[in-house]
Amino acid sequence: MRLLAHCEAGADVLEAGMEIKEIARELQGKAANMALRMPISWVNILAGAPVSVDGRVLDARTQWFLQLLARSGQQPLQSLGVAQARAEFDIFQAIMGGRALPVGEIIDRTIAAPAAMHGGRLRVRLYRPAGSVARLLPAILFFHGGGFTIGSLEGYDLPCRYFCNRTGCAVVAIDYRLAPEHKFPAAIDDAVAAFRWLASDGAGFGIDPARIIVAGDSAGGTIAAVLAQLMRGEACTPCLQWLIYPATDMSVDWPSHTSCGEGFLLTLSDMQWFLGQYLHEPAEAADPRVSPLRAADLSGLPPALVFTAGFDPLRDEGQAYADKMQAAGVKTIHREFDSLIHGFICMRGALQAAARAMDDMVVGLRHELARLGH
Repeated sequence: MRLLAHCEAGADVLEAGMEIKEIARELQGKAANMALRMPISWVNILAGAPVSVDGRVLDARTQWFLQLLARSGQQPLQSLGVAQARAEFDIFQAIMGGRALPVGEIIDRTIAAPAAMHGGRLRVRLYRPAGSVARLLPAILFFHGGGFTIGSLEGYDLPCRYFCNRTGCAVVAIDYRLAPEHKFPAAIDDAVAAFRWLASDGAGFGIDPARIIVAGDSAGGTIAAVLAQLMRGEACTPCLQWLIYPATDMSVDWPSHTSCGEGFLLTLSDMQWFLGQYLHEPAEAADPRVSPLRAADLSGLPPALVFTAGFDPLRDEGQAYADKMQAAGVKTIHREFDSLIHGFICMRGALQAAARAMDDMVVGLRHELARLGH
């Protein structure tokens, strides 16, 4: 601070300081990745006794990662403020996400937004797989996570590239509006607009409207689940739901909120902060467009693949949503990756168990598309 106070070229020094900060972050990220790639025998020694919750045992490298994160002095999201939380989240994604897998083409464009945006436009990013000869491709309409408050197209570039590369599907990522600037139901309105646009215009850029998969992780999984409910009865509906550790009931407390609500990356206080950003008032949590598990009728939904994590506060409500869909006659496959934590699709580059889980999810998606005759 003394240097800035006495330097005539303060702006230049500030710019240099920001560059140094970015370099430091990059070095910290490389150091963390090196630490996480140590032989498992070393990790087991350094991480200490295995962590067990609700009969599940935490993956050893994930345990070591959480210890490294705790030692780094990482501040809770709510203490950072919205702008800094968004920046930190995107940096974390880039550090943990691994190498960028190749795709054939990436196109950024905008589409017409809901009427509430008064002529505004929504950003979308289209990923096409390399080497595809099909005239029309199935598409994953993807909504990123981040508690309806953080997350971005840029922050989720690595998972979207991975899904495109490994599934053979096009991926259409939606830059839906975020809270607190745009509270409920803005994100849902954007999702409906994006689906209708893709269903009506997708064939023009090589996407089959009959093969649209609605997908997302965390809050994005919530959006995808709600979207599938809202599209029932329309001329074009999703062919499949791909829900990755979704939040499905924000109106009640679930046992996993307590047992996994501290020390496993996503915390109960984070969830409460996100909800406060997103909703106008707590009573809105009972709305099925916020908590899709609260919908009275789940019949008529497209088949669903639901993935949860064993050490995730959202684990129980994700499983409950899968169970309720199945009871309503919806073909549903639920798999819990019992040794992992919330957010694992953004940790493929650092955690081997996360990489294996993502491979398994892709195999499941390809299998279900084939069974549907797609």
